[in-house]
Amino acid sequence: MSRIGKLPVSLPSGVSVELLDGNVLKVKGPLGEMSQKVDPDIKMTIEDNQIKFERPTDQPRHRSMHGLYRALVHNMVVGVSEGFTTQQELVGVGYRVAVQGQLLTFSLGYSHEIQLMLPSEVKAELPDVKKGENPRLVLKSCDKQLVGQVAAKVRSLRKPEPYKGKGIKFVGEQLRRKAGKTASAK
Repeated sequence: MSRIGKLPVSLPSGVSVELLDGNVLKVKGPLGEMSQKVDPDIKMTIEDNQIKFERPTDQPRHRSMHGLYRALVHNMVVGVSEGFTTQQELVGVGYRVAVQGQLLTFSLGYSHEIQLMLPSEVKAELPDVKKGENPRLVLKSCDKQLVGQVAAKVRSLRKPEPYKGKGIKFVGEQLRRKAGKTASAK
């Protein structure tokens, strides 16, 4: 039995779940609503504010989908009740970001500014930072996969380099640093 798949997904207060035709699960909460199509082989039951998942056989295909769909539904429940956030830090002299609605404008040391349009489900914030600290970008959404994908796209605009660590990195990320050149003693 899958360790992840056999765990029931408990529903917090304010979250409602509806099982539609075609094995589609719809989750509504205070932060929005999401739906996920589940494979017809995986059986879902909703009882006592819990969603339980069962698989018909121990075939590798069924075993892999058992944990997968339980994890996807759990992420949807957490997303519509609490939401997901990622924080990124812009390390480098003159590296800035400006937020105007869904449009992000980056100044990352290139000869031009980079503009990135966010999906409507993702919200961006710029928290106040003290003088001398690096600017931070906070992305929020109820969709864990989407906020991660947008954060990866933002990071790809200027990945952290290994010598000085300049670039866009996640808060708390440990970078692998290189020593660099040393003056030769001839």
